[in-house]
Amino acid sequence: MNITITDKAAKFITRMIRFNGGTANSGFRLVVTPGGCSGFNSSFSVETTPLQGDAVLDNNGVKVFLPAESRILLDGVTVDFADTAMSTGLSFINPNAQSCACSSASTGAPPQSATISIASIQRRH
Repeated sequence: MNITITDKAAKFITRMIRFNGGTANSGFRLVVTPGGCSGFNSSFSVETTPLQGDAVLDNNGVKVFLPAESRILLDGVTVDFADTAMSTGLSFINPNAQSCACSSASTGAPPQSATISIASIQRRH
């Protein structure tokens, strides 16, 4: 897997694992599928173990669980974290992506930058 996770993204992922009651063995399951104007639909959850078929990306002790399709779409991508006035969340930077013109026709290619907003995060009870 050729996926880079920046220090800022790793810190965010660690916080999300703790926020959701995760343990030292828990990981951040990142699911990315083609779709939407940006070329990505994405979601994440905190899991105690990877699901069947998930690969584990260990970034200095931060575990990211990636299903097969997500690994393919994220190949060569840098996962970063941005906190700006306009948005807060994970950003995916793909230097080889084609730009998206936001038409009804989607190429399914990963965007140059896409964001997962943290606004919809809910704590597990």
